[in-house]
Amino acid sequence: MKSIEEIYPLLLEPRKVAIIMHQKPDADAMGSSLGLYHFLLQLGHQPTVISPTNWAEWLKWMPGCEQVIDYEYSTEKAIAALEQAEWVFCLDFNTMSRTRNMASRLRRLPTTRILVDHHQQPESELFAYGVSNTQKSSTSEMIYDLIVGSGNDDKINKDIAECLYAGVMTDTGSFRFPGASADVHRMVARLKDTGINHTKIHEDLFDNFLENRLRFIGYVLQNRMEIFYEHNAALISIPWKDLVRYEIKTGDTEGLVNYPLSIQGIKMAALIIDRDEEVKCSFRSKGDFDVNVFARTYFDGGGHVNAAGGHSGDTLEVTVERFIEAIKENSSQLQ
Repeated sequence: MKSIEEIYPLLLEPRKVAIIMHQKPDADAMGSSLGLYHFLLQLGHQPTVISPTNWAEWLKWMPGCEQVIDYEYSTEKAIAALEQAEWVFCLDFNTMSRTRNMASRLRRLPTTRILVDHHQQPESELFAYGVSNTQKSSTSEMIYDLIVGSGNDDKINKDIAECLYAGVMTDTGSFRFPGASADVHRMVARLKDTGINHTKIHEDLFDNFLENRLRFIGYVLQNRMEIFYEHNAALISIPWKDLVRYEIKTGDTEGLVNYPLSIQGIKMAALIIDRDEEVKCSFRSKGDFDVNVFARTYFDGGGHVNAAGGHSGDTLEVTVERFIEAIKENSSQLQ
């Protein structure tokens, strides 16, 4: 994989470009993708943004979101865009498995793939150009670096700024995580200079849910949360019937895994959800307990040191049993 800087002079030649994010995109995946989309438009490119799946309602305010293609819903349209693309940017994921049903097609594409990502252990051999930097707070920060590094700081308009701000703000936990470096705050100052209303962005992301979600969270915390004080760990496990009962949609469980970390002494939290087609897992930690290693070891997943995900082909009950055994094996590291 060649350095991302090598594409900078190539940006001057307009191309048909596809921008891909991971399945069930969060604000960083969508924000970085749309930020890049608006930037490439200004350079004369023909970019198309494709999500492998649908996305949360609270992301739909982002400028350009109405142009994003849902691969599962509009497969033929998405395939046509992929086949015409001269470049394919892969943002906020580094293994093709994170693109669900798109994975095999992306692997076969005879086009130039470009990686911009901040997760661990990338499949570097799949990309012609790219940057993989786990020290970066977010992929949105990395797209900002790409724009500035290529000498196009003047192209950062309000649309780009709103998208990138949403991505970096959410991936840093509203700037409280260690990744919120001085560079991040300098970036935010530059984005603010475009005239964005950061208060409105926070409201669109965090105050934009239906009543059923709040009642669902209350029910889950009361009935589905277990605390393992002897291991300084916590678990929220949610059966499919709960999702149906409360009419939970894509994005409604975002942030739920963080609640147990507010309990004194808890260093690691897990959210295990029966999504019907498979069991999905999210892991969060404080300090130096590496949930990336934990997810890769036990749940075929990965991510960051303090935030990772995985999945299981077993039932919810069996997956929960596996999790409990796993925290027992790691108990000494959680003390």
